[in-house]
Amino acid sequence: VQLQASGGGSVQPGGSLRLSCAASGLTNDFWAMGWFRQAPGKERDLVASISSDGRTFYDDSVKGRFTISRDNAKNTMDLQMRSLKPEDTAVYYCAEADTYEGYNNWGQGTQVTVSS
Repeated sequence: VQLQASGGGSVQPGGSLRLSCAASGLTNDFWAMGWFRQAPGKERDLVASISSDGRTFYDDSVKGRFTISRDNAKNTMDLQMRSLKPEDTAVYYCAEADTYEGYNNWGQGTQVTVSS
């Protein structure tokens, strides 16, 4: 499985960005896919995830502002980010978990910068 993230950039506070993750070699028999982020000097944290049956999870910090979605036909996963805040600034990574044991496939990061 190879994951390719795209869509990062710079935006002012209150703005929006849409991240996309293209998965090659991935079937629909996966446990979950997710978006993580890592700010300088901080750990990599889960932002949002979607299971193979469509259940979603959001970290409290992004609830109501971010929306995760998956297109099974296109093998893509998106993260729509709205009302962005400076604290959303980080490198964002997409990842896939084959089983409940954890995320084992990672894409390269894409930088999101929220600044005025």
